Amino acid sequence: MTAPDAGRGIWDMEETRTFTGLPRDTFRILHVSTGNVCRSPITERLTRHALANRLGDPLWGGVVVESAGTWGHEGAPMEANAEAVLADFGADASGFTGRELLDEHVIMADLVLTATRDHRAQVISMGHSAGLRTFTLKEFTRLVRAIDPTTLPPLEDGMVDRARALVRAAAALRGWLLAPTAEADEVYDPYGAPLTFFRSIGDEIHQALDPVVTALTGVPARA
Repeated sequence: MTAPDAGRGIWDMEETRTFTGLPRDTFRILHVSTGNVCRSPITERLTRHALANRLGDPLWGGVVVESAGTWGHEGAPMEANAEAVLADFGADASGFTGRELLDEHVIMADLVLTATRDHRAQVISMGHSAGLRTFTLKEFTRLVRAIDPTTLPPLEDGMVDRARALVRAAAALRGWLLAPTAEADEVYDPYGAPLTFFRSIGDEIHQALDPVVTALTGVPARA
């Protein structure tokens, strides 16, 4: 993976936005799991909560956070145990309904973060130049940790520009910074499991998101 390829992928997205009428000043993060009732809703709402915690702005500087499932339960509510996990973190679980992953979701997303490598492969197989902006959550965290934040645009220049630069930098590193094991990039499915397992998955997701949101915003989590 090379930096020029990464830049080309983002340029293609900008071209797509021009022809679809999408605003250029928006950065869309799409979280993907299987049913869109456990892992991706938790990740979506924890991302929103973390952005609000750091920026104190309900619009988060133009960042839109969504989720969908490769076998999504369209219109289904979030699992009760997933809601309980979000409550543990003080995150809002209200108003959620499950969605099946569609081409339009991938086309509109600037960054796709999946629960597993299989989900990542399914997103990439849909096309739409998705390969350079699709990562597993833990993969993206690992890459972000290796990026010098001083090389990113300052937040004063706009969070959207900073976020796009972060994705380009992560894509350029992907072939050079490999996972220690295949399992290291996976967030396992808690569907049907007891609340204790849901909470362990929630902790994994929260820990993986923390450096990502810090890199996006340039602001560490509040104590």
